[in-house]
Amino acid sequence: MLKRIVLGSALIGLALSATVQAQAPTIKRQVLQKADVPDGKKHEVVFGVAELPAGVAIGKHSHPGIEQGTVVSGELVLMVEGQPEKAYKAGDSWQIPVGVPHDAKGGASGAKVIVTYTVEKGQPLAIPAK
Repeated sequence: MLKRIVLGSALIGLALSATVQAQAPTIKRQVLQKADVPDGKKHEVVFGVAELPAGVAIGKHSHPGIEQGTVVSGELVLMVEGQPEKAYKAGDSWQIPVGVPHDAKGGASGAKVIVTYTVEKGQPLAIPAK
């Protein structure tokens, strides 16, 4: 009987955990355009939009190219390695140099941003950082 109670409790715990994970807010990303840079077809510009729920972080990463972005609505907090955290509101823009690790999270009401990356073709758009 004790085994059944323990097993039943474990299964209920797993079900609740799965429900909470399924309801967790997620970051929405969409690539809107890609275009070749006229440099002998070595680089491309990737233009996209992302929506970050309030308090949700992207995860520390870097890019094999320059990142430029603008907050369309809400507020975004950028955490760029070697710099203090900085909050950006609608209309504010930023630029992050090649290879610099950084993270971002949605502000109190979340954020919608547009971003461009100028990267070498064939390279991943983002690389996880430690």
